[in-house]
Amino acid sequence: MSDCLFCKISAGEIPAEVIYRDDDCVAFRDIAPKAPVHLLVIPHKHIENLYDLKEEDAELMSRLLLTLPRIARQQGLDQGFRTVTNTGHGGGQEVFHLHFHLLGGGSLHSL
Repeated sequence: MSDCLFCKISAGEIPAEVIYRDDDCVAFRDIAPKAPVHLLVIPHKHIENLYDLKEEDAELMSRLLLTLPRIARQQGLDQGFRTVTNTGHGGGQEVFHLHFHLLGGGSLHSL
């Protein structure tokens, strides 16, 4: 989508502090972190949110979910991490491109 912020980050059109990239997804630091490590992990493919997943996205989503713990380990989150995705306005979604917040590196009980 030409006006999607995360599509532009994925394409390298908007700068971001990218810490991981592969053929399926990109991970970058959140600009308003809620934890010492707060990354956003997005598929390159534009999918608005979990409501818009299709059967054809099953393999992509599987690979993306398997990538999350790899990224967490690379970030030194050996004690654990939290993964959050917001879906729709009522779920708190602000950018309408499916993304996972990967949080860790401190006490997450207050989040």
